[in-house]
Amino acid sequence: MDPDIARNRLLDAAEELFYGRGVQAVGMDELRSASGVSLKRLYQLFPSKNDLVEAYLRRRDTRWREALAAYVAERTDPRARVLAVFDWLHDWFAGPGFRGCAFLNAVGELGGISPAVVTAAREHKDAFHRYLAELTADAGAPPEAAGHLALLAEGAIATAGVTGSPEPARRARSAAEALLQPKGSPA
Repeated sequence: MDPDIARNRLLDAAEELFYGRGVQAVGMDELRSASGVSLKRLYQLFPSKNDLVEAYLRRRDTRWREALAAYVAERTDPRARVLAVFDWLHDWFAGPGFRGCAFLNAVGELGGISPAVVTAAREHKDAFHRYLAELTADAGAPPEAAGHLALLAEGAIATAGVTGSPEPARRARSAAEALLQPKGSPA
C-alpha cells in the first residue's frame, strides 16, 4: 500500500476513534483493523502511539481552522466575521459526534506524559487566538478583545462538550456582540 494512502487511512481511523472514544481507550490493533493498514506499515509510519496521536492532532488543527476560516470568509462585514465564529461553533456543537475539544481531551488524557500532545494543543490554541486577533483588528475592536473572545469560544466549546448542547455558542455570541459594541453606544 502506498505510504500516503496508508498514512491517510490511519489518520482517518485515529480521528474517528480517538475523538469518538478517547486516546487511551483505543489500541493500535483496533486502529490497524479500522484503517485496513498492516501493523507493520502502521509502525513504519508511526513508531509509537504518541506519534500517531500528535499527527492526528496536527491534522485536526489544520482541518478545524480551515473549516472555520472558510465559513467566516463568506461574510464581508468585519463585525459579522467575528460573530460568525460563534455561529460556526454552534453548527459544530450541534453536529453528530461532537465531543468537545479534541485538544483538551487529549491533554486531559496524555498531558502529564506526552509533551508533544501539550505542544500540539498549545499551538492550536495560539493559532486560534491569532486568528481572532486578526478578525477583531479588522473589526476595529481593541487588541484585548481577541483574548476575551478566545475565552468565550473556549468556554463555549468546553461547556458544549460537557452538556451536549449547542446553546453555549449562542450565549458566547451574545457576549461577543456586547464586547464588540463601540464604547458609549447602546448594546
